[in-house]
Amino acid sequence: MKDPRVDAYLAGVPEARRAALTRLRELCAAELTGFEEQIAYGMPVYVRPGAEEGEIAWANQKQYLSFYLLRTDVRDAFADRLAGHDMGKACLRFRNPAKVDFDLVRDLLRATAEAPPGPVC
Repeated sequence: MKDPRVDAYLAGVPEARRAALTRLRELCAAELTGFEEQIAYGMPVYVRPGAEEGEIAWANQKQYLSFYLLRTDVRDAFADRLAGHDMGKACLRFRNPAKVDFDLVRDLLRATAEAPPGPVC
């Protein structure tokens, strides 16, 4: 599942953010069984076998770490838990790498993996 391009991506991020992003990658590998790790749009993306588009992605941005939850059905199911977070249309933003809510991320990954294939935004 591990794509060497993601290794290179992680090597290029600031040291202060690398541990949090590495943990995101580890959670994706553990929870998204069977998904393929790729690079798309310049960031790590996780694609269900046979699908054309990724359902999960993450990235190092200038001001924050981004976790992309591209399944609207999963976002809708977690609306209450996501309400208190800095969230764009599909992007959960963590401005402080030490405050990434890994429990929430794990639960979002599990819900994505357990959901049948569906549309992404």
